[in-house]
Amino acid sequence: MSNLKKAAIWTTLLALVLKVSGFIREAIVSKQFGASAETDAYFLAFGFITLVVAMISTGFNNVFLPMYVKSRKAGDPNSDANANALLNWTMMLFFAVSFLGWNFAGSFVPFIYGDMAPATEVLAVEMTELFFAFMTVIALGALLDSYLQSRRIFVPSQVAKLLATLGAALFALLFSDVWGIFSLVYGFIAGTAVGVTVQVIALLRSDYEWKLTFKMDRAFRNTFIALIIPSLLNSVVGQINLFVNRYFASGTEEAAVTYLNNASLITSIPNAIYATTLAAIIFTLMSEQTDNVVKFRETVFRGMEVSVVTLVPIAVGLLVVGDAAVAFIYERGKFTPDDTANTYLVLLLYLPIIIFQGMQLILSKSMYARGKTAVVFRISVTTIAINIAMNWLLVDKYGYPALAVSASIVSVYYFTVSMIVVYNDLGMDEFKKFVRMASRVVLPATIMGLSVWGAKQLFGATEWLPIIQLAVLVPIGVIVYAIGLRIFYRDGFNRFVGLVRRS
Repeated sequence: MSNLKKAAIWTTLLALVLKVSGFIREAIVSKQFGASAETDAYFLAFGFITLVVAMISTGFNNVFLPMYVKSRKAGDPNSDANANALLNWTMMLFFAVSFLGWNFAGSFVPFIYGDMAPATEVLAVEMTELFFAFMTVIALGALLDSYLQSRRIFVPSQVAKLLATLGAALFALLFSDVWGIFSLVYGFIAGTAVGVTVQVIALLRSDYEWKLTFKMDRAFRNTFIALIIPSLLNSVVGQINLFVNRYFASGTEEAAVTYLNNASLITSIPNAIYATTLAAIIFTLMSEQTDNVVKFRETVFRGMEVSVVTLVPIAVGLLVVGDAAVAFIYERGKFTPDDTANTYLVLLLYLPIIIFQGMQLILSKSMYARGKTAVVFRISVTTIAINIAMNWLLVDKYGYPALAVSASIVSVYYFTVSMIVVYNDLGMDEFKKFVRMASRVVLPATIMGLSVWGAKQLFGATEWLPIIQLAVLVPIGVIVYAIGLRIFYRDGFNRFVGLVRRS
């Protein structure tokens, strides 16, 4: 078994464990704090963490990784020196960001989120100050992920993410009576610090040698600067849309931010796994295959195929059993049945994102691998205007659920335009190949959804405990879908099974 396949196995397994740990954390948060001003404040403050991580894991990584991989393949003797200097300069930048954020959170948090409830505003500012105080450590963890990927080392970064999540959950469970909602912040920071230690050890054990240097080749520096600006701008587009949504949500009703966050966490399961495992590995392969058009096309198709085969049935399944999933994860302690109903409503409106955002990830990675950073930015920046316009038109009339509708519309738009750009480059034959593949997956997924819905009605499953509903209905869906996929799309079924067996 190749090292890359082993990495795919372990990173996928760890990503699944990470999501389960995330649900455990959210279950603890729901039990201890419910859907309240406290949880709203936490999610608003944590938005700055996701912004920084997105800038590095997407913006920085999408430029650095192809440049560094190509430089090493070409035998450039200065490749490691350039990488060291870039890491050191970036850390210096985040020392400054940490200092400024810590000192000025009281000004920019109310400005960004607008009309927050007074209790929410106080907590959001204090938690943001804490996060920024340790932002350098958080940023280092995201940076090390890129450097480890360049060595085809994927597992330590997943372990680091897992430690941060478990740290937050453990501290919330043990210290919520002492620190309240701040126990989540302290736990996340502690877990992140331990995770960074794991990443540093893994990188130093590879053939990478860190040195304290700030000197880069002029050509490398100029190329990186030219590419990083549009890439960073593109990476923050999604986070800007998130801030826009939370700005509108914080002005609707208490707990609206929590409902939106809890629903989006469920819909992020497949995309989070792809972003940290399959997409990372596929991106590494695409970065290495840009000069081989045939292999590049095949890698893009395989990435899209895996996305469709797995994401479509997940979306259909959540349409039918999403209410039980929400209740199982969140409904306990201070999180009431009404909170569950509100979260499930948002979840239904978020479902298109599961399919389109997952495929969009592969499309974006293919454009980044071929150096089309500016093209991705021009496409994605228009989503901000669309998102603001949709929210402005819908939120006053329909409340916070309209934010989920806007997000889904934006994801469909982003995917559609990216498809046009990518397949205009790859060729119409590749597009037809994708359409044929997708159409053969939709039918078994539809049959699966109808079968699970029929079983749910026939058995009266809505009266069961959520865990019993999921334990009975999910296996039915998996079996029906597997049989249907084998009948209607045998080649894809065989490739998927072969991938699992080789794993």
